Amino acid sequence: MCSKLLMLFVCVSLVSGRSPHADYIDELIRSESYNYIFPDNTLEDAKLDVPGLIRKYKYPMEVHEVTTSDGYILQMHRIPHGRDQNQVPDPKRPIVFLMHGLLCSSADWVMSGPGSAFGYLLAEEGYDVWMGNARGNYYSRKHISVNPDDIDFWQFSWDEIGDIDLPTMIDYILDHTEREKIYYVGHSQGTTVFFVMCSLHPEYNYKIKAMHAFSPIAFMAHNESPLLKAMASFDNSMKILSALIGVGEVMSNNLFLKWAGESFCKDQAITQAICSNILFYIGGWSDEQLNTTMMPVYFGHTPAGSSVRQFIHYEQGFFTKDFRRYNHGPLKNIVLYGTRLPPKYDLSNILVPVFLYYSNIDPLAAVPDVNRLYKELGSKSKMMILLPSFNHFDYVWGINANTLLYDVVIRLMRFVDAYDNFMRKPYLTEYYKILMG
Repeated sequence: MCSKLLMLFVCVSLVSGRSPHADYIDELIRSESYNYIFPDNTLEDAKLDVPGLIRKYKYPMEVHEVTTSDGYILQMHRIPHGRDQNQVPDPKRPIVFLMHGLLCSSADWVMSGPGSAFGYLLAEEGYDVWMGNARGNYYSRKHISVNPDDIDFWQFSWDEIGDIDLPTMIDYILDHTEREKIYYVGHSQGTTVFFVMCSLHPEYNYKIKAMHAFSPIAFMAHNESPLLKAMASFDNSMKILSALIGVGEVMSNNLFLKWAGESFCKDQAITQAICSNILFYIGGWSDEQLNTTMMPVYFGHTPAGSSVRQFIHYEQGFFTKDFRRYNHGPLKNIVLYGTRLPPKYDLSNILVPVFLYYSNIDPLAAVPDVNRLYKELGSKSKMMILLPSFNHFDYVWGINANTLLYDVVIRLMRFVDAYDNFMRKPYLTEYYKILMG
């Protein structure tokens, strides 16, 4: 596993920086691409990085860095206690670890601001909040020996994130706080990598109190994402993706945006602003839950970076209809895995209580695929929670995410704390019915 000798710690950095796309936001406003006057506060949030955002709103903030066994330097952001409630530091405060989705970052958990963003809500409710950043994103774009401009830096998919990055960050948190267990909340790819971690390293079942999966993704057989389906239509996907997106890193050139814009945006003026961001090609958007006033903030922080292989790995799942390790080709597969085909992740290894939050209109976490995931995880200690009219990014950006989702998660975490072996108790289902009103 990940050597603790390789872990590097940096705490309470005082320097705030700019968001990944602060220059783009400046250009956007100058060009008057939006026929709308955005509040100065919104534009400021669009250009601040995550530490700057948290400090702006007067929350305590720490920056921690850990180095993985293969040399990637990952940055985590911590909100150790609340601003308005639960303000006193407490070493016994329960820990929640939040993990972002594909092309995203820790910004997802704070960019909606106090009173709305899950990171702040958890801190006010008395939790010690840690937010991870996967290798290759804006905050984890460093390596002990390889430059991110080098193709070798990008030779990873979400397999390595689940196999190496997550255990490294979780072990660091437990070691630093001297605690035994944490809560885990993941969105999209943040759920995928958790399933990877516990499949490959079952010992992490005993380090997690419960896992809350927002838009859970393992199986992709019924994927309806316009972008991923378009990519999958190419016969030689890796060659096409490398040309359109970049040799190793997504968004390393503008060809991809040009292609995607021509393919999906056309002349529909109402969607032109949305179509300027890759995230909406992947997961779509919901008119009911999308706060258009916040769009500069979303665009300022996303996309935050990923490797081409992360996309290709999902695409492989679309073709095989299975949840398998990355397919390097027969010869390399034999060297790495001992078989010509990459092995399936063993979901039966996942014993930790898992709550699956899903909806009928999410193009990435399709209901049949979530149902299959639920069955393969085993019904014991698992629960499916249907959210009406939630699209893929509404779990982190939705106008009503607070009342429809976050309140439910917090109540369920408190329920887990209150009862031992709670998932085996017959009244959990009845409790959930009362919870949902």
